[in-house]
Amino acid sequence: MVALVTAALNPSEGAYWAPIGVLAMIVTLLVAFWFGSIADHVKKDALARAKDDFARERESLLVAAEADKRNVLEETHKRIVKETNQVHAKANFKLGAAFVGILCLGAVMLSIQLMTIGLLTLATAGGALAGYVVRARQDALAYRSKAAQTALLPSYPLKAEVVEVAEPEQNVSKRLLRKT
Repeated sequence: MVALVTAALNPSEGAYWAPIGVLAMIVTLLVAFWFGSIADHVKKDALARAKDDFARERESLLVAAEADKRNVLEETHKRIVKETNQVHAKANFKLGAAFVGILCLGAVMLSIQLMTIGLLTLATAGGALAGYVVRARQDALAYRSKAAQTALLPSYPLKAEVVEVAEPEQNVSKRLLRKT
């Protein structure tokens, strides 16, 4: 500091400029290293912030993809159920028309004095109708129980670990067993 003040007061003497130059060079290097350190810390903070932002974005994309997948599966399931119900309704109408036709045929046979064939036709139609009603009821119960089971299942995959139980070998010495 003294050299700096003396050099400032006597600018004509060149002997003080060398120490002042060395001092200025040292200060310049210290400031350069200081700013370099600050820049490194700023860079590390920016990198950490970018990593956190990317991790948050990746997580939100995964969640959105899972939700979209679940929505697509639900829509597909609803569409399949709707189409299945439409097919069943068409089949039920055709089957109902066939049963009505058979019952009418049986009634006509009874009315024209063909008792045995008329009763056989009515009994067959009644038995087929009863079997169809029972099967439709069983299908409806199975569908409801399956729907209840799928509603109870979690929407995320379950992870399980296999645990093996270690048993001692048969050839273990009795002396070793007594010590433990």
